[in-house]
Amino acid sequence: MLAKWTSELSGCWAALTAAALARPEEPLDQSCERLLAPVSVGEKSRTAAEIHARFSAADDDEKRDFLAMLSNRYDADPRRLRAAIDAFRLDPDPRSLAELHAASEPRRQQILRRLNEIPNGTAMLLAMRSTLLRLGRDEPSLAALDADFVHLFASWFNGGFLELHHLDWSSSGEILGRLIHYEAVHPIESWDALRARLAPADRRCYAFFHPAMRSDPLIFVEVALTTSIPVSIADILRPDRPVIDPATANTAVFYSISNCQDGLRGIPFGGPLIKQVMELLRSELPMLRNAVTLSPMPGFAKWLREEARAHSADASLVERLGAPGWHAHAAAQTEIRPLLMRAAARYLTMVQGRAADPVARFHLGNGARIEQLDWLGDTSPKGLRQSFGMMVNYLYDPAHVEANCRAFAEDNRIAASSRLRRLARSDAASRSARRLLALMEKK
Repeated sequence: MLAKWTSELSGCWAALTAAALARPEEPLDQSCERLLAPVSVGEKSRTAAEIHARFSAADDDEKRDFLAMLSNRYDADPRRLRAAIDAFRLDPDPRSLAELHAASEPRRQQILRRLNEIPNGTAMLLAMRSTLLRLGRDEPSLAALDADFVHLFASWFNGGFLELHHLDWSSSGEILGRLIHYEAVHPIESWDALRARLAPADRRCYAFFHPAMRSDPLIFVEVALTTSIPVSIADILRPDRPVIDPATANTAVFYSISNCQDGLRGIPFGGPLIKQVMELLRSELPMLRNAVTLSPMPGFAKWLREEARAHSADASLVERLGAPGWHAHAAAQTEIRPLLMRAAARYLTMVQGRAADPVARFHLGNGARIEQLDWLGDTSPKGLRQSFGMMVNYLYDPAHVEANCRAFAEDNRIAASSRLRRLARSDAASRSARRLLALMEKK
């Protein structure tokens, strides 16, 4: 019965789309006006289908024009808003307040709601905002429309609507293919590589889904169950590693978190996902004691080069890091390691570092503590390019998550282990000494 109903619904939607495309085109602003007009549900659906189809088929200039038209022409109705303000001033009762609230809402929000009401409308609106973000980076006139997208998406994709699913090798091929496509931290090169991440008993993958997009994840996290805090991503990903019994694991390692929908940029999912997964794993595996990440430092190399240009104390280090294959030579490692470790600690524990590194900002904002640095934790070309191979473990301690989160949000206080803070202080002292020596040599 369900299959028959789904087939009939798909047929109706195909007919609706075909009918929308078959009728003569009208200016898109007229189509938007029809969405706002008191017409039948069927007419609104046909109009919404037509707008989506025409937007999808348009070139970038046409899409930009449509988005600018929505942003500039469909603000709040000024006459209704002035009347609501006057009425509230005369009698500020609940009824006039409700009318003031309704009158102040931009009309384009209602257009977006109507565009969402048709089958697949949610996914098409995500694609529309993704286009806006791509085309409107330097378009201040589109900022109001983007604010409306964020306002609506924050409601439509709140935690009460999201569904947490455990994905494994038996999940549908469509969803598994999307994991390969969306993985943003450690690329999945093949189906065999995906199987190595999903099939073993000591590996987990969890994703948030929305009821309107059941085959397309919003965000997913990959988890390794281990008996210690890892210091290298190669040890996590290598296919010939020994598989452990999950019941013996004491550490859950969040080694990759990937946002899947560019149209949902700015809508926070990562923190709630980590929290729910931690609770689920602890209920399933009572032996788990630690919840940590094995995270990249994507802003570190850029920051250190900028420091070198501004302060000669770092210039020699950056010059040595520019030598091809430095990480493969023991002598170079011995020379570089203490300097790079101290610089990385300073980068992560300074407010400037917090602002520069998006991964640090994410985990610290969710209440984690910077636990330890991992020397040459990622020697892939990408890892060497973005962080000179450095990785970092963030620790999620349930007893301190809330306090850490509040301190970071209110006072920019960064939670870090004492070992990491000692490294940062030693780097600051070393830099001061080197600068003083350089000044003395100049004299």
